[in-house]
Amino acid sequence: MYQGKKIIQPPYLQAGDKVALISPAYWVPQEALMQAAEVIRGWGLEPIIGPHTNNLNVNAYAGTADNRADDLLWALEGDSIKAIICSRGGYGSIHLLDRIPQENFQQHPKWFIGHGDITMLLYAIAFAGVMCIHGPMAFQIASRQEPTTSIIRNMLFGTLPQYIIPYHPYNRCGHAEGILVGGNLSSYSAVAGTKIHLSAKHDIILFIEEVEESLHNIDRLFYMLRLQYDFERVKGIIFGTFNSIKYDLQYGSVEQMLVAHLHEYEIPVCCGFPVGSNSCIPLIEGAPCTLDVSIDKAMLSYNIKGNVEPYEVNFAKSNLIKEPDL
Repeated sequence: MYQGKKIIQPPYLQAGDKVALISPAYWVPQEALMQAAEVIRGWGLEPIIGPHTNNLNVNAYAGTADNRADDLLWALEGDSIKAIICSRGGYGSIHLLDRIPQENFQQHPKWFIGHGDITMLLYAIAFAGVMCIHGPMAFQIASRQEPTTSIIRNMLFGTLPQYIIPYHPYNRCGHAEGILVGGNLSSYSAVAGTKIHLSAKHDIILFIEEVEESLHNIDRLFYMLRLQYDFERVKGIIFGTFNSIKYDLQYGSVEQMLVAHLHEYEIPVCCGFPVGSNSCIPLIEGAPCTLDVSIDKAMLSYNIKGNVEPYEVNFAKSNLIKEPDL
């Protein structure tokens, strides 16, 4: 059973609420933010864009580290702002970790959304004791990608998907309960086990994904996780998408390699969940959830306040998009 201190669930949104668009990492053109704002306005919400999002720094970041931290604090501390959506990932989130006091997340709980490099901030927020969403960012919302655009909109208004995932040959059957954490493997493994870490009281359901890495590096990063914290708290694992991988070891897939390394752990494993840098099916980090894997399917359910709506994941309908070039 899930044990540990209660994690704060931010309030769901209502029509007319303000949503901030910020850029904690790489810069994106203002046009993309304006297009995302148009979609969010169509949801009945009021989008506002962070003041430093158009400050291109060293031809990569959306302003200096202080600029980006200021925008995050502006969005967190603004009482009228009820949710925060990141524009994109890339690199740079790590610069903010020691610039944002943990109590700010606790004192101003609101839905924070992003993925990829934003994984670091999501983990810091979950560490602070607040739920957040690993999901589509502004540049993807601007493209009106489905089904993730509809799912994230429904989530923000309080309708939670109960994900039903098709059979995968490397699945391992079982039942697990714990809080859901994870994200991009490179980003997650860089912060897990540092001074930013989850309470030892928490059971964990871990999800990971990766893009543009070699098999041997994925193997190394995964072993880093096993060394960085008590892996016995991991009660279930979800393997997301692994795109543009360099196969420098003789395995048929990333899943084949990683599942083989889990033989000593009697935990359920769900493979092929469309979550990652090229697939944006939203997941609520820090949320108590249940993972059930059977011989024909897997099911992920949230044990939090909200309306539940079953959603059958169709691999063919998952979002396969790329982050924009700088």
